[in-house]
Amino acid sequence: MIRAMSYSALLLAFAASAAAATPPAPPAGTKPVTANIIGADGKTVGTVTLAEADHGVKVTLDIKNLPPGAHLMHIHQNAKCDPPDFKSAGPHFDPTGMGHGEHGPAALPAGDIPNFVLTVKPDGTAHTSAVAPNVTMGTDKYSVFSNGGTAIVIHAVADKVTEAAPPRIACAVITKPE
Repeated sequence: MIRAMSYSALLLAFAASAAAATPPAPPAGTKPVTANIIGADGKTVGTVTLAEADHGVKVTLDIKNLPPGAHLMHIHQNAKCDPPDFKSAGPHFDPTGMGHGEHGPAALPAGDIPNFVLTVKPDGTAHTSAVAPNVTMGTDKYSVFSNGGTAIVIHAVADKVTEAAPPRIACAVITKPE
């Protein structure tokens, strides 16, 4: 009997800690947000639309005039996209300070979009979407609107992300509509 109670208490503690690390469900009725994606020359290279999803935020891309091939894409901390290097967007959006693997191999910043690579066709276009599972469009700390907004950043190639991530080639500012 004591062993069963200890096991139950352990399960309850595990469930509570998992819930604390999971962003809340999306607020009902949040409207999609669309932003222009700019390239290093400051010209528009497409649009990104963010919309509520059952488990995160759906990110839909309509790209034109980007280099063909595989590219990484992330949500970055700051609502700034100063060309040509877009370093003004800051690091990956990481409201819990998880870093890249610093808390185990499964630990990723909220702005990472697991198992997604943006593939641009030879004509420079891409039309695709993915779900960013660890962000919301609400008012919580996981919201893409927290701290005045965030940025979608597209990297030059799809190499593994480290502190020395591939160069940033395109960016879109994400802010809450008025």
